[in-house]
Amino acid sequence: MTSEILKIKEELRGLIDAYAYLGDEKKIKEQMGLLTPDAIYKAYMGDFLAANVSGTENLEKEFNGHAALVKTYFTLNGQHIVKIDGDTATGVSFSQIKMIRESEGKNIISDYSVKYNDTYVCQNGKWLIKERIGYFIIVEARELKN
Repeated sequence: MTSEILKIKEELRGLIDAYAYLGDEKKIKEQMGLLTPDAIYKAYMGDFLAANVSGTENLEKEFNGHAALVKTYFTLNGQHIVKIDGDTATGVSFSQIKMIRESEGKNIISDYSVKYNDTYVCQNGKWLIKERIGYFIIVEARELKN
């Protein structure tokens, strides 16, 4: 493995970690800067296509609407496998996402185990997410007791 490949892998890992961090902090406008302007985001809950949004303008509206309903996000990124082909790359990553929402005066925690299939492109020397497909494999919701 060349030092250039290792550098790109590190940049791509930083990209998905920044995406998670900015989402957790509800810094949606900044998060959109990690995507190509024509980016595609899809989310599957089991076999059901729950989201299919393209373009950062539409994504920003969608993500802000979702973030307004969530009190707290907490994301842990796990494995990240990438295949690099010049200025494009594909990747598979796994995340554990927790969201706290209020319902009927109670805090409800939703716990998501997610597999992402990503397509990345390098534009003007910067790696960006071109397409992100999330497969929400395990979903659990319960009242948070603390």
